[in-house]
Amino acid sequence: MRYQRPKGTADIMPDQSAKWQYVEQTARALFRKYRYQEVRTPIFESFEVFSRTSGETSDIVTKEMYDFYDKGDRHITLRPEGTAGVVRAFVENKLYGPEVTKPVKTYYMGPMFRYERPQSGRLREFHQIGVEAFGVDNPTLDVEVMAMAVELLESFGLTSLKLALNTLGDADSRAAYRQALIDYLTPFKDQLSDDSKERLTKNPLRILDSKDEGDQAIVANAPKILDYLTAEAKEHFQVVRDLLDQLGINYEIDTNMVRGLDYYNHTIFEIMSDAKAFGGKWTTVCAGGRYNGLVEQLGGPETPGIGFGLGVERLLLILADQDLDLEDNLDVYVVGIGQATNAESLKLVQSLRKQGFSAERDYLNRKPKGQFKTASKLNARFTITIGESELESGTANLKDMQAQSEIKVSLAEIYADFAKLAQAKVSEE
Repeated sequence: MRYQRPKGTADIMPDQSAKWQYVEQTARALFRKYRYQEVRTPIFESFEVFSRTSGETSDIVTKEMYDFYDKGDRHITLRPEGTAGVVRAFVENKLYGPEVTKPVKTYYMGPMFRYERPQSGRLREFHQIGVEAFGVDNPTLDVEVMAMAVELLESFGLTSLKLALNTLGDADSRAAYRQALIDYLTPFKDQLSDDSKERLTKNPLRILDSKDEGDQAIVANAPKILDYLTAEAKEHFQVVRDLLDQLGINYEIDTNMVRGLDYYNHTIFEIMSDAKAFGGKWTTVCAGGRYNGLVEQLGGPETPGIGFGLGVERLLLILADQDLDLEDNLDVYVVGIGQATNAESLKLVQSLRKQGFSAERDYLNRKPKGQFKTASKLNARFTITIGESELESGTANLKDMQAQSEIKVSLAEIYADFAKLAQAKVSEE
């Protein structure tokens, strides 16, 4: 039998993982500036966590969830997105308490699972980086979250970005708009796709996001939600727009944009890129919005929230064209000549590592020529060579691989302070 990874998954090999680490480390550094802290939730949750929050008519619930019954007959789901699990953890751990500073700012990183047709940048096991902030209904936080998302993408070197913005309004706005859509779409019912026919009475807003060309033609002249906003919802959206203008963040209003999950309200947004990886076509890399009411759905008190999610695989497709500084050069390679130097070589690399240097040695009992070849391949900055005579005299040969110059040093100096020794060597050159 030939064993292969499951369809829609990928092996992240050592030569690729450097980019993954770069993305994660860059995100962590930025989130730290904004005072977001990491939360880690289980990869699987109770089915109801997602069926209740994502919406019974959403594609995730009806078509894409990996769900099963475990040995205790519990209905379990591999998480298809990050927000609902974070909200569940927020409620279960009572982070809404009065003693907790608001907003509660969190971020997450990890794998998600959706059963869908695998394609470039869209796998069945995929990875997201996301943020969630709870406890503040101020539109200023909406703008801060969007500004952070834009800054994150720009920090990866992305220059051609487009921020698409819309609002889903409050409950009253949405109810009025929902009825207006039903009234408009009902005469076209027989012309709608099968999915949209089902959504017409359950969640007509999702028809606006349909990829079916016939549906798109029908909704082109549909009512716009901006005409159905309550005074409060209109003010919230206007403040968001004003603050984006004041920060100099360009955006476009897309009144047909909705989110694939039913829990969103008020501000929603997508950040798109037209990178070469997408054939120059604007493609969403990051998306999010406000979800007041979601905490209550999972048993918590009335608590507003807002966040975004970023697809790591899709981002990496863009970064494939970027000249990233991901060099992983080696500080020191220890060349041991003869079996008698084995223990000392191990002591040297361990000492160097404890002093903060990356260090490697030979494990195959190769001749010096082969070891120096490996040192060059690994871009070692220095080599330390010891043979039996050096072992007896307590010395070693320190070579600067860039300058191709070499001096004899004592082992005691290496063990005591290699940084000082290396700096002296560099200064000498």
